[in-house]
Amino acid sequence: MSTTTAKANLFDYDRKGLRALFAELGEKPYRADQVMKWVYHRHVTDFAEMTDVGKALRGKLEQHLEIVPPTTLFEKQASDGTHKWLLGMDGANAIEAVFIPETSRGTLCVSSQVGCGLNCQFCSTATQGFNRNLSAAEIIGQVWVAAKHLGNVPHHQRKLTNVVMMGMGEPLLNFDNVVTAMSVMRDDLGLGLANKRVTLSTAGLVPMIDRLGEVADVSLAVSLHAPVDELRTRLVPLNRKYPIAQLLDACARYAARRPRTTITFEYTMLKGVNDHPEHARQLVRLMRRLPAKVNLIPFNPFHGTQFERSEEDVIRAFQKILLDADVLTTVRRTRGDDIDAACGQLKGQVVDRTRRQADFRRKLEQGVADAA
Repeated sequence: MSTTTAKANLFDYDRKGLRALFAELGEKPYRADQVMKWVYHRHVTDFAEMTDVGKALRGKLEQHLEIVPPTTLFEKQASDGTHKWLLGMDGANAIEAVFIPETSRGTLCVSSQVGCGLNCQFCSTATQGFNRNLSAAEIIGQVWVAAKHLGNVPHHQRKLTNVVMMGMGEPLLNFDNVVTAMSVMRDDLGLGLANKRVTLSTAGLVPMIDRLGEVADVSLAVSLHAPVDELRTRLVPLNRKYPIAQLLDACARYAARRPRTTITFEYTMLKGVNDHPEHARQLVRLMRRLPAKVNLIPFNPFHGTQFERSEEDVIRAFQKILLDADVLTTVRRTRGDDIDAACGQLKGQVVDRTRRQADFRRKLEQGVADAA
């Protein structure tokens, strides 16, 4: 490794990658394990403070590595305890991460891209366009910032119990970096989360769901939002390329790889659009094909949207139709909406690269593997 090479950010590596890097530096692999514990269990970013690491090695690490979390531009707490961070990425770009505390768990919602190119009609992020993928360091860095703020200590004082890749962006279009970051989340030397407590949410990129099933054992959530293709294409334009039947087939293959796996289907309740009893009955027919759970999400409005939230009695009637048909169905409690931290409201700051946005969508039409 040349001394003139720019320093690598340690957050870009999972345990396997960090061990390989240490071997390249002529060090024993277990030294990488020691450093990971300092970073993720004690939230130390200064090699000089890692007292069980030899002085010579600390000097070598200072020469070749740095530990740089995202910059916190501001943070805000909602009246219900929900906490939101605006984290600077580069230039004028920033993303948002949100922590939702509950009695039995604490869930962090993490972003995977600066903006999003999928243009889902009911999502605030889509209105800002797309700039770029986040690096693995920028993804796991969000978790590190939240864990440090919370005083989270894996295996001891665990306040952060779940991570959901449901923030800004489509995780499967940033596949390698997301998989690396999720590896750190699930590593005992990282965040130490159980596989089922790390959830990836996708709008339905069929080939990438299959690829995910080959390399990562995490929970899968699918942004469905409509039970028929015509309506789903209007709400989720990606449906034109991967219609519902193909999507459900991919979900069935994913579930088949993991006994006792349940796929969560997210369904945003839009007044007069997808909340009729017939939509519920159509959804029942789809869910009977899979080990499935439906999560009904009251729509969270944002400036300029054409949609409204379904009435509470309409949502509960919709849920009852599903429950009566033995489809496990929950209604997501709206959290953090007074600080624009609720589902679908995350915006951050995105320098919309119009040419890149057009190129991104062109690649998506040509083939998801090229865009990932």
